[in-house]
Amino acid sequence: MAEIRTVTTLRRKREEIRAVIAAYEERLSQAKADLAHISAAITVFEGTGEGAAHRPYVDIHRVFKYGELIAIAKQGLAEHGPMNTREIALYILKSKGLDANDKVLAKAVSYKIIHALRQRQRRGLLVDAGKWKNVRVWALPGEPSLLPLCASHS
Repeated sequence: MAEIRTVTTLRRKREEIRAVIAAYEERLSQAKADLAHISAAITVFEGTGEGAAHRPYVDIHRVFKYGELIAIAKQGLAEHGPMNTREIALYILKSKGLDANDKVLAKAVSYKIIHALRQRQRRGLLVDAGKWKNVRVWALPGEPSLLPLCASHS
């Protein structure tokens, strides 16, 4: 039995419309990608140095002034006594008004501060009090016996 001409025409029209919709969806996807790139560029150029403007992928070297990390770390050690590297990093984030719950940012600050702390320790400006639960504990020189105090860091 032969197909009705109307059905054949409707099927052809349906395929045309599907092709047009697919083309529009592709253009829409490209437009969304373009919008995302423009928004990301705006975010990068609007960086003001304030905490709320930072994302975890932002280069933290530009967040802190020269020597600011170690100055904040020493301030934290002076206020709170011996602290481990993670606690120092969290203290720095809170002092700068950054998100202390952002684990990626906290880890980046921890890695950045470790070298500075070790350099100060070699010069005798900080004391390496050993490790407590696999995290290095730091203190200012002249602190009393340190490891018993570290039990509060558990």
